[in-house]
Amino acid sequence: MSRRPLIVAMDLEGVLVPEIWIAVAERTGIEKLRLTTRDIPDYDQLMRGRLQLLREHNLTLRDIQTVIATLQPLPGGAEFLADLRRRHQVVILSDTFYEFADPLMAQLDRPTLFCNSLTVDRHSVIVDYRLRQKDGKRHAVEALHRLNFAVLATGDSYNDTTMLAAADRGVLFRPAAAVREQFPQFPAVEEYTGLDRLIKQYASSISQPG
Repeated sequence: MSRRPLIVAMDLEGVLVPEIWIAVAERTGIEKLRLTTRDIPDYDQLMRGRLQLLREHNLTLRDIQTVIATLQPLPGGAEFLADLRRRHQVVILSDTFYEFADPLMAQLDRPTLFCNSLTVDRHSVIVDYRLRQKDGKRHAVEALHRLNFAVLATGDSYNDTTMLAAADRGVLFRPAAAVREQFPQFPAVEEYTGLDRLIKQYASSISQPG
C-alpha cells in the first residue's frame, strides 16, 4: 500500500454543528423547514421548497443569521475537531452557505470550508442559491485523490453518500435510519469516540509500508 498523506473530509451540519434549517424551524414554528437532506435526497427540490417558504413567511437572510448567532457546535464537536486537526489535515465539505456558516466556523477555529453561496437582494431577501459546483463534495474528494491524498470522509445524509463512495474510506455519523439501511456498505457510528477510532485505524493502515 502506498503511503499518502491523509485528509479527513467532514460534513458540517449534523456532524459538527446543529442543522441550521431545523433551528430556524424551531424558532419560527414553520415545520416544513425541518426537512433536510435526510428527508429529501434531491437538494434542488429541497432548496426550492425552503426558498418558497421563506418568501411566504417574509423571512430574510438577517432573520436566519439571527438564529444562527445563537447556535453552538454539537456537544464535543469542537473538541473532537481540534484534536483531529492536531493529527491530520481536515476539510469541511458542506452544502450550507458562506452567508450562514461564518459564526459557526469562528467557534470551530475556522477550518477550511468548501460550501455554496446565496443570492440576496438589497432588502436581505434570499432570491436564489448558487452551488459552487454540482455534487461538489464528490468532486472535492476526487480532486484530493488527483493530488495523491488519501481521503477518509464522514457525513450523515443522502447528500454525503457520493462523497463517502468516492473516498478511500467512508463513514456515516449519526445517520437517519433510512440512510443507514440504504447504504450498509458504510460503517455507521453514533459518537465521536467511534469516529475517532475508525480514523485512527485507517490512518494506521495507510502508514504501513507496502
